[in-house]
Amino acid sequence: MTIMSETYASYPPLGADHDFDLDGDTLREECGVFGIFGHPDAAAITTLGLHALQHRGQEAVGMVSFDGKRFHAERKLGLVGDSFSDRAMIERLEGASAIGHVRYSTTGETVIRNVQPLFAELDGGGFAVAHNGNLTNGISLRRQLIKDGAICQSTTDTEVILHLLARSRKPRLIERFLDAVRALEGAYALVALSNKKLIGARDPLGIRPLVLGELDGKYILASETCALDMIGAKFVRDIENGEVVVISEDGVESLRPFPPCPARPCVFEYIYFARPDSIVNGRSVYEARKAFGAQLAIENPVDIDVVVPVPDSGVPAAIGYAQKAGVPYELGIIRNHYVGRTFIQPTQAIRELGVRLKHSANRAAIAGKRIVLIDDSLVRGTTSVKIVRMMREAGAKEVHFRLASPPITHPDFYGIDTPERDNLLAATHDLEAMRAYIGADSLAFLSVEGLYHALGFPGRDPHAPQLTDHCFTGDYPTPLSDLEVATPRKLSLLAEAD
Repeated sequence: MTIMSETYASYPPLGADHDFDLDGDTLREECGVFGIFGHPDAAAITTLGLHALQHRGQEAVGMVSFDGKRFHAERKLGLVGDSFSDRAMIERLEGASAIGHVRYSTTGETVIRNVQPLFAELDGGGFAVAHNGNLTNGISLRRQLIKDGAICQSTTDTEVILHLLARSRKPRLIERFLDAVRALEGAYALVALSNKKLIGARDPLGIRPLVLGELDGKYILASETCALDMIGAKFVRDIENGEVVVISEDGVESLRPFPPCPARPCVFEYIYFARPDSIVNGRSVYEARKAFGAQLAIENPVDIDVVVPVPDSGVPAAIGYAQKAGVPYELGIIRNHYVGRTFIQPTQAIRELGVRLKHSANRAAIAGKRIVLIDDSLVRGTTSVKIVRMMREAGAKEVHFRLASPPITHPDFYGIDTPERDNLLAATHDLEAMRAYIGADSLAFLSVEGLYHALGFPGRDPHAPQLTDHCFTGDYPTPLSDLEVATPRKLSLLAEAD
């Protein structure tokens, strides 16, 4: 899928603030979870694990530990290193078992009451839970729970899980937990902590990842293998789709509360979310991204002098593209890693300077050359407009654009914060219109079939897709019950000061 032109269209108007809201022009990470059972340095190890998972959420961090008698909790807004690098903080989180969470909010605003793990006192003792993903029936369940008398203190769908646990009439805690997860729809990887157990659960399709590790003979649950590598732990295995694992002093018990079905993990773990050094569902994320780039070069070649990645997520795909195309790879864009969210300045002239905070052109690598920019995906296109323009201003002779994933035409409801469909460029523009909008000489995407081939599949099975790929195909793998709810999906019941 390629569109080429000898001329490029005029750029979109620059006066509108949304053209500079570069933070909104990306796929937002979901969340990351981590847990360890029975280790004397549980809080410190969990902190390190959350550091490794920071890419999955940068808005808030929380941890709950248990010392054999009491639970201890710390929840903070900001990055792991902003609060949890303090020795006094770690010492307050006493105990040999802990779970932690890094958050990017896809449901519920970012305030302390929504920072996970969430904790509740249940019949049988305290219980903490942390959740990566999104429940597609969370609002429906919440409404019914409130109608039945529940009092909700947060606006995150994770709280629903605690209420379901509390209302189950089963005698044992794990039976109540199984009752709760059977009521859930959508995507989830859960870690939970009771006074005797660490529990992990993965949704029936395995949309969100969860792995089991071991350190010093103690078991660990984490969203990605990179968190195990950070602490020197051994990877044991993936938690399988639809599996619940119960870790206690007796070891690891595996439960299967759902009818068996084929796994359908989220393809965006390979495209964008997971760290390149992670192994997700048995596949190296780095090698997968290189394979996307190589397949992209096969499907959409172009006569150019230099391959330039859009950092950082486009780097592995650009390496693969350059290797397959036999064209030099250059760092034509330098990213500033020490910039927070882009701020909107009061005048257009200052706004134009502001967009250069995160990326700057490496003129020596691109001036006078025909370049191809490689990025992982195209969401709204506003960042792509800026990058293409920057390349031209730095002297690039031609600027071609290649995306190492198919066009994103549908929003996500499983934990990825995507814009509504009207704000997805590929949902509202054809290929030529997208090319003209971003100002490139040519534009092309990886095909859906090419994506599957790059991951080692013979192709996409339309009757039983091997991956969760609805953002490209509109084929949602679970019911979307909350879409039938008349009120907005995002709840806000109480404003809080930071």
